[in-house]
Amino acid sequence: MKAVVLAAGQGTRMRPLSESVPKPMLPVADRPLAAHTVDAAVDAGAEEIVLVIGYEAKAVRGYFGDVYRGTPVSYAVQEEQAGTADAVNAARDFLEGSFAVLNGDNLYDPAAIDRLFDACPAICAIEVDEPSNYGVLSTDMGTDGRVTEIVEKPNDPPTNLANAGAYAFPAEAREWLEVPESERGEREITDVVTQVIDEYTVTPVALERWLDVGRPWELLEANEWKLGELDRRIDGEVSGDARLEGGVVVEPGATVRSGVVIEGPALIREGATVGPNAYVRGATVIGPDAEIGHAVEIKNSVVSRGTSVSHLSYVGDSVLGRNVNLGAGTTVANLRHDDDDIKFTVKGDRIPTGRRKLGVITGDEVKTGINSSLTPGLKLGPGSTTRPGETVGRDR
Repeated sequence: MKAVVLAAGQGTRMRPLSESVPKPMLPVADRPLAAHTVDAAVDAGAEEIVLVIGYEAKAVRGYFGDVYRGTPVSYAVQEEQAGTADAVNAARDFLEGSFAVLNGDNLYDPAAIDRLFDACPAICAIEVDEPSNYGVLSTDMGTDGRVTEIVEKPNDPPTNLANAGAYAFPAEAREWLEVPESERGEREITDVVTQVIDEYTVTPVALERWLDVGRPWELLEANEWKLGELDRRIDGEVSGDARLEGGVVVEPGATVRSGVVIEGPALIREGATVGPNAYVRGATVIGPDAEIGHAVEIKNSVVSRGTSVSHLSYVGDSVLGRNVNLGAGTTVANLRHDDDDIKFTVKGDRIPTGRRKLGVITGDEVKTGINSSLTPGLKLGPGSTTRPGETVGRDR
C-alpha cells in the first residue's frame, strides 16, 4: 500500500511559527511533525510515501529526500489550497491499487496505522468528549462494526467517535477524488469517504491517542507526548557536576556545562549549549545550535534552532522560533493572577487555549531588550523587538 501524506498547507492558525516554516516541519521532539506520521506509515509497511507539498515545499523535500528509511519518497504539488480531496487528487498519478491518506500535521498512535493498513477499507476514529467539534462517524455496532455515515460537526452527534483524518482507501477511490466544492469552498476528503462507505464495508480503527496539531500551544502538547517516549541517551559533552535526571537525551555535539540541572523529559539537540548553572525541566526541547546562558531556567518549552536565551532569564510554557535572541533578564509570565485559562490570538480572534499555563509564542528572529517582561499568551511576530525594561502586554 502507498501512503499519501498531506503536507502542503500554510498553517495560518499556527502563526507566527509557520510564517517561514511549513507547519508539518515544525519541531516535535527529535524530528519534524510530519516525520512522525511518515515513520508510522513506514513502520506499517508502506511501499512508497507520496508527500503532497505546496507552501515552503523546499523544506519538506530537503528533509525527506528521495528515500526515507529505505522507503521510496515521491512528491506531488498542490498548486492551490483547495481542500483535502484536492490535495489527494494532486497525488493521483502516483496511485494504483489501494492507498492510505494521512494528515502530516496529526500525531497518531503508530500501532493503529498498522491496523488501518490491514483493515482496508478503513478509517481511524477516536472517542472524544465534544464530538460536535469534529467530523463524527456512525457505526452499526460501535467500534466493532462498520462505518455507516460520516457527518461534519453535527449539532446532535450520533456518536462520540471523531474522524481522526487517517484513511485506507480501495483502488477504486482513485477515480472518486474530483468532488465538488463544499459550502466552505473546499473539496473535502469526507465526500470521498462517503462514497467509499456507500460502496464498501468500511472498518473503524480505534486510536488510543491522537492529536491534531493546528494551533501553537498544541505544539507544546505534541512535544509533551513525543518527548515522553524518548529513551535516555547521553552522547554529547556533559560536565561532571551537571545533574541529569530521568528521560534526558543529549545529542552528539551538544554541551551541558557546569552546575546545570536537567529534569526530563528533555532533549538537547546537536550543537546546543546549556549553562553554566542553568535549569531545564518539564517537556523541553533545546534545538540545534541554541544557547541557554548562565542561570537561565527553561520549563516545558520548545527553543528552536539557533536561538539564544541570555543569562538570568526565565522561559516557561513557550515556543521560541528560530534565531530568537532573548536579552539578559527576560522574564516570561505563564500564569494569570486569576488562575483562568489563557487565551491566544488565532487569525485575529482571541480564543481560549484550555491551558492554565502558557507563555510566549514567537516567530523567527525576535529580539528582546534586557529585563523585558512578557505577559501570558503573548504572540510576537517575526523580527519583533522590545525595549530594555519593557513590559509587553499586547501582541506584536
